[in-house]
Amino acid sequence: MSEIVYARDRGPSSNAGGRQGRGGLPVSRWAPPLATALVLLAAWQLYVDLAHISPLVLPSPHAVALALAHDRATLAHNLLRTGCEILLGILLAMLAAGAIAVLVHFSKLAERALYPLVVASQALPVVIIAPILVLWLGFGLLPKLIVIALVCFFPIVVTTLAGLESVDPALLSLMRSFGASRTQTFRLVELPTALPGLFTGLKLAAVFSVIGAVFAEQAGANSGLGYLLTVTISNLQMAEAFAAVVVLCAFAIVLFMLLSVIERRVLPWAYSSEAVRAR
Repeated sequence: MSEIVYARDRGPSSNAGGRQGRGGLPVSRWAPPLATALVLLAAWQLYVDLAHISPLVLPSPHAVALALAHDRATLAHNLLRTGCEILLGILLAMLAAGAIAVLVHFSKLAERALYPLVVASQALPVVIIAPILVLWLGFGLLPKLIVIALVCFFPIVVTTLAGLESVDPALLSLMRSFGASRTQTFRLVELPTALPGLFTGLKLAAVFSVIGAVFAEQAGANSGLGYLLTVTISNLQMAEAFAAVVVLCAFAIVLFMLLSVIERRVLPWAYSSEAVRAR
């Protein structure tokens, strides 16, 4: 028992081997992906140089880096617009997905009525839906938020619902033996159990949202990285287009990492139990 208490008191930043936890920034975590990225960039540069690939087909990493530096103000301006759309779209998806997950969890009738529609929402071709929404709702923010929310909605629903249904039956029996109401059981047991699933869905949505934002902006916009991609590709400015893609990827990675850090702060008990299992 003393070992368990000790593991809990140490918190999520350390584990049995004395290594830094997954929320930190140890060299051992970042060295392999960084080395892999450098090798891939070197191979890309060599291929472009040795095969004499036209920059209109495939720009070199050096050309993309120059475009990132030269167009940094334009990229930052458009990233601000796309980033706001992504964050608001994820928030909208989280609210809708959380409400439906709770409703389906509480009601078998709602599960039979809504879950097939939830699955069907992922079969909607975003490439077609995005221009239709622009036609109906105009070139403003709303159609872009709907497209991003549609892309992010499904993973949040599925992972949150899986978390709600993974509650230990012994805990439910314990709450019933204490005379807890259904609402109390949900608030004290089921909701905390579902939160790791919710964050898993949000981290998936952080990646998928970038794809939705690009489709939404390409369907109709006058700013944003998706719009910038359309313009640069149309003008055969491939280095600038690749630079926009790099910024989109970097934004998705940063958002994913930020959600991971927030998860650790909000759910310390989940990572404390990990430390106990590691021992």
